[in-house]
Amino acid sequence: MLRSLLAAMAACALVPATSMAATHTVAPGETLWGIAYANNLPTSAVAAANGLSTEARVVAGTNLTIPAPGQAPIPPVNAAPSSPGTASAPAASGGGGYRVVTGDTLSGIAARHGVSLGSLAAANGLKLDSWVIQGTTLRLPAPGSAPVAQAVAPAAGQAAPEAMGAYKVRPGDTLSGLAAAARVPAAQMAYMNGLNPTSQLVAGTIIKLPTGAAINTSTPAPARTIVPQAAPMASPGRLSAGQVGTLAAQSGAPSSLAAAIAWQESGFNNAMISPANARGVMQVMPGTWSWVQSNLSQTRLDPSSPTDNVKAGSLYLAHLLRETNGDPSLAAAGYYQGLSSVRRIGMLPETRRYVANVLALRTRFGG
Repeated sequence: MLRSLLAAMAACALVPATSMAATHTVAPGETLWGIAYANNLPTSAVAAANGLSTEARVVAGTNLTIPAPGQAPIPPVNAAPSSPGTASAPAASGGGGYRVVTGDTLSGIAARHGVSLGSLAAANGLKLDSWVIQGTTLRLPAPGSAPVAQAVAPAAGQAAPEAMGAYKVRPGDTLSGLAAAARVPAAQMAYMNGLNPTSQLVAGTIIKLPTGAAINTSTPAPARTIVPQAAPMASPGRLSAGQVGTLAAQSGAPSSLAAAIAWQESGFNNAMISPANARGVMQVMPGTWSWVQSNLSQTRLDPSSPTDNVKAGSLYLAHLLRETNGDPSLAAAGYYQGLSSVRRIGMLPETRRYVANVLALRTRFGG
């Protein structure tokens, strides 16, 4: 017995560092990519640790091995995008980094570290109202430092409007119930959000409601956030203004207008997921991605590629310009609010703010 115990202890002493790996129980609605991203690991590392392909679907209730940080390369923290026409701003000295934990908010992190919300958002290429994702690492500017220069100064006093139609599913919500409250077919809402119309909605899932819809509820939104498993994927990566402009021109959209929309939407950050379920550099909705792939793109688009995210958004923007006889204001309004809604009820106040910002930004990108 003693010999067996000593042998077991010796075996434990020889277990490599990978034994420090964590175990994660898959929650309903989670994806392999999302789990890897939340743990600041490449999808390939988590897939390999579990004998899966990178395209595998994970099943709720199963346990996944999350490799220890030292066992797989961790994507570096990307610098904030530089202002158009200027050199990249140097990293703030003495700030360091911070790994996001459950319950964190951008404003809360800023307050705890003695930096302004604007400085923290700018240092990471985020909007002031952006969500922060558990497991990602934020760059901390030095306390008291000024915000990194932004590309914008749209009209005085105007800020980027919040994502339109954002809603986080509450316990007890159903797709049919939300669709009925919004007065749209459930299939339409499911398609736009990349959801199965027959599947049960999971509390914490972020979705976009139709423009103008308002769901009155007294139930607080869950702390947990689940992103529907659908293309495109908000994978890490940034593009420059020049890259966005070139891709847009190749897709038939004006370079300056596409770059202005991309900066307004994401700061050129492909890892951005909006509270309304839009993803990537151009903040493309799953339904829009599917429609562009089926109707506008002549090649297969990679849902994880920042480049193809811009291509999809630019193809859609070019389509909107054709539909509006080349009117950039109406096309930008359609990109934000939906062209059918703009034609039916006109531009909503937040849409007017969005268009004003985009047109002001466009002058910074050569438009």
